[in-house]
Amino acid sequence: MPITKLKPRTTVPREEIVIARQMHQALVLHYMEGLTQAQIADQLGISQATVNRLIKRGRQLGLVEIKIKSPVEPLVDMEERLRGLGGISRAVVVPAVSDNPQIALQAVGEAAARLLTQEIGDGDTICITGGKGVSAVVAGLQPPRRFDVEVIPATGCVQGKHYTDVNHVSTLMAERLGGRSYQIHAPLFADDAEQREMLINMRSVADVFKRAREAKVAVVGIGSILTDDSSYYDLHPSSSTDRATIERSGATCELLAHLLDRRGQVCEYSLNRSLVSLTLEEFALIPTKIGVASGPNKAGPILSVMRGNHLDTLVTDEATGARILEIASEEGFSA
Repeated sequence: MPITKLKPRTTVPREEIVIARQMHQALVLHYMEGLTQAQIADQLGISQATVNRLIKRGRQLGLVEIKIKSPVEPLVDMEERLRGLGGISRAVVVPAVSDNPQIALQAVGEAAARLLTQEIGDGDTICITGGKGVSAVVAGLQPPRRFDVEVIPATGCVQGKHYTDVNHVSTLMAERLGGRSYQIHAPLFADDAEQREMLINMRSVADVFKRAREAKVAVVGIGSILTDDSSYYDLHPSSSTDRATIERSGATCELLAHLLDRRGQVCEYSLNRSLVSLTLEEFALIPTKIGVASGPNKAGPILSVMRGNHLDTLVTDEATGARILEIASEEGFSA
């Protein structure tokens, strides 16, 4: 009977075991306990150069996996999901810091203000609407330097409450940025479509809108319509008494004082035809359009504006973002 020769057992050389153990110790001490290479060398009784080689080799062999968890990771995920709905190319979501809607709006305004100063440069033109959202942006501005910019109203003016007066808001923004503002001397609403055409073609008004159309950046609010705290009813004396007609028109939101339906399309409503403002077609040609809105009651309006593809960037808060996603899921809305 033939005798089968057994292959000699292979053993790991002792020195390799020692090196592997030292490598593991060095990696644990460096990455888990935070020791310096000099401290590790003293503890293991080897040279600092050897420690350096052990750590480097351990990384090369894939023995170290580093995972960094960001405190804003949930917000980044929410921003991606909002972009995934379509209608915007960028979302900025600020964390929920308070149940107080004014505090939340302040945080959103500050985030939009930081974004604005990153977007603009000397010689640029910014066109804006009035409203609480844009006023919060102005309040949050802390520019790193003076900007030689122009700030232009995108709509006619409504005097009364400070946030509805676009001339007032544009003046404040220009002062904070170090630029200059242009005033519009026309009301937000004409008496009828014929008077609107007359006002739009007045030289002083036409010049303002020409500059607005040439803007590099627009900063606008997104208005709610179906809630009692809607600012839209501060814009025209008859709008509050005409609320039933507004609701019958299918209006769900307001953008540049245009009433839009849930698909983001302009409603058939009389005040839309007498509006002294950039048209949404003109607004669409501005390269960067930043929408600012905060509050769960703004979630539906924001979603309507997104459906209409009117904005490039949305700045909002965490609670509002969550509500937008919830509504979109309930309605089966996707890009």
